[in-house]
Amino acid sequence: MTLYSCLRSVVRKSVCVAAFLAATSSFAASPDRQQVQAQVLDRAEFLCDNCLFGASDYYYCFEADNKILVGYQKTPVLNWRDDSKNYLTGVHHAWAAWTAPGGSVPIGYDAKHIWVTRTDGEQAKRNGWAPVKAVANWVSRGNSTQVRLRRSSMRDIFINNDRCRVADKAH
Repeated sequence: MTLYSCLRSVVRKSVCVAAFLAATSSFAASPDRQQVQAQVLDRAEFLCDNCLFGASDYYYCFEADNKILVGYQKTPVLNWRDDSKNYLTGVHHAWAAWTAPGGSVPIGYDAKHIWVTRTDGEQAKRNGWAPVKAVANWVSRGNSTQVRLRRSSMRDIFINNDRCRVADKAH
């Protein structure tokens, strides 16, 4: 056995161990993440109209565990022809805004994020670029059914629910 083959074996094993450790740490759930049923109280959106490349913000207000939680999702937008569309969602499914269903939804939350589940009906349709998009989504975890919302302290944007507007500003 030559020095080169021995070194190659050590490098190969090191890469496998590093990949295993990275995979287990990236897929592990945070220990302080709480899983609860929450009710969607209100939502607000700030849309980017006539955007070449812009971002739209979607805010959601939840009631969970006798707390008011506010989270937002920032999605990239490309819609210079039709303000009602986002042409980027056909390329990357994770850039579609989460649609809040009526009633209660299961959520997970911690100090910085809120995780909600995307329904199957929200996924964009596939076309001829499906294999390329599938690889891109797999690499970016964009085909996940979990949507991560960032926690926010904004409250005065909600006009349909007084509890969301006057809730304690600290999350």
